[in-house]
Amino acid sequence: MAGGAPAAAAQEGGPPLTGAKLILAGFVLAMANFIVVLDTTIANVSVPHIAGGLAVSVSSGTWVITSYAVAEAICVPLTGWLANRFGALRVFMFSLVGFGIFSTLCGLSGTLSALVIFRLGQGFCGGPLMPLTQTLMLKIFPKEMQPKAMAMWAMTVVTAPIAGPILGGYISDNWSWEWIFFINVPIVALIFFGVAVLLRGQETPTQKLPIDKIGLALMVIFIGAFQMMLDLGRDEDWFSSTKIVALACIAGVFFIAFLIWELTEEHPIVNLSVFRYRGFSASTASLTIAFGTYFASIVVIPQWLQTSMGYTATEAGRAMAFSGVLAVVASPFVPALMKRFDPRLLVFIGVSWIGVCALMRMTWSTDITFWTIAIPQLLQGVGVSLMIVPLTTISLSSVQPHETASAAGIANFGRTLAGAVATAIITTVWSDMSRSRSADLSGVLNGADATSQALQQQGFSAEQARVAIAQMVENQGTAVATGELFVISAIALFLAAMTIWLAPRPPKNVKPAAGH
Repeated sequence: MAGGAPAAAAQEGGPPLTGAKLILAGFVLAMANFIVVLDTTIANVSVPHIAGGLAVSVSSGTWVITSYAVAEAICVPLTGWLANRFGALRVFMFSLVGFGIFSTLCGLSGTLSALVIFRLGQGFCGGPLMPLTQTLMLKIFPKEMQPKAMAMWAMTVVTAPIAGPILGGYISDNWSWEWIFFINVPIVALIFFGVAVLLRGQETPTQKLPIDKIGLALMVIFIGAFQMMLDLGRDEDWFSSTKIVALACIAGVFFIAFLIWELTEEHPIVNLSVFRYRGFSASTASLTIAFGTYFASIVVIPQWLQTSMGYTATEAGRAMAFSGVLAVVASPFVPALMKRFDPRLLVFIGVSWIGVCALMRMTWSTDITFWTIAIPQLLQGVGVSLMIVPLTTISLSSVQPHETASAAGIANFGRTLAGAVATAIITTVWSDMSRSRSADLSGVLNGADATSQALQQQGFSAEQARVAIAQMVENQGTAVATGELFVISAIALFLAAMTIWLAPRPPKNVKPAAGH
């Protein structure tokens, strides 16, 4: 019940569609998933623009990313219950309308607090759309075409992160940051119209099910308190602040209460009992560590390029977009590789390769070229393709068939929350390391007087020359901190790669898990 809407429900109700209507309906549903995934990355390169437009720091601007991810993480476990209670199609349409409304409100926001609140609403509505697009595609496609349908669905997960940075950068540079949200509205309207016409009569069966209200409340409180602690920590000087200590205590107490309640509740909002399977626990841990580290790098690099390297949002988006190219090329070959090799080996190679690509960034400096940035992004796409499908297969093949929906929901929950938490932690660590490295470089600076004189000869005043030198030192300190941060990221990725060997080998005849 907890997690993505059950696939079983997708097989009941009206007959599958046929012909051009079927293909068009599949495309419309895939586009719904595309627009939701797009919004997880489209804001990444726009954070400096948003921060400037709302007169807040760039680090505070990352709330725009983390609030969306946290809201999705909270809502994903509810999707199965909502679909069973109200019908998958009805919940899909309601969520789609909500996503469009909150996208509009995000674009109209004049303050950071309003934008974060509306991004939360956007995430709450967007969360169910991902699993529900799967559910509805499984319902309308005949069984023999379902693997192709899921391949179409999975391709949107790979291509949307490519389009996000490019589109977000272009819009921020040439229009204004508000349009990264407004652009959703006409697309959502077309999807709504297409689904309303093409999927009429395709509602899934419903049944009255109890909802774990206490478990839901405990989950919302502990996740909210924990994320607020991470986002406010740097500005409040961490645990020297009473506010941060209070948030940490609230998060800890409510998390423990959540665990106890969910393990004893007859109808839990999150079925934690699936962690009794070693394969599921190991694969989920590996996915959580790897994805959190990988996603955080997607946030840090565009910020560094724009704030220290002088890149425009469009240029930063182009550099980031290479991460999906080889992922698209390599993904179709992964199912065949899984038939020949142990899926754990593929995961180990894939995650380790992402770690190697992180180490390629350890020597970055203010003198690097565009291709020095883009090549690691390009190469890590192979690792991403080798990570996602085998990890999902190991995870879902480890549990009983009736627990698959719960397992998929928890894995999505962990992946989404990991991205938000890791982003908050890594941006904080990166900022602190940048200040520390800049201070270290200032203490060993050679030739400052000669540089100052040279600048003054070029027309700078003494004060302008001092500011220019300070800016150069700060930029170089940030570059050093960025390289060191990716060494830490590589270590975390190698740990995630090793973790998968704690899982037993899945059965040799297991089929690649589509989509989740």
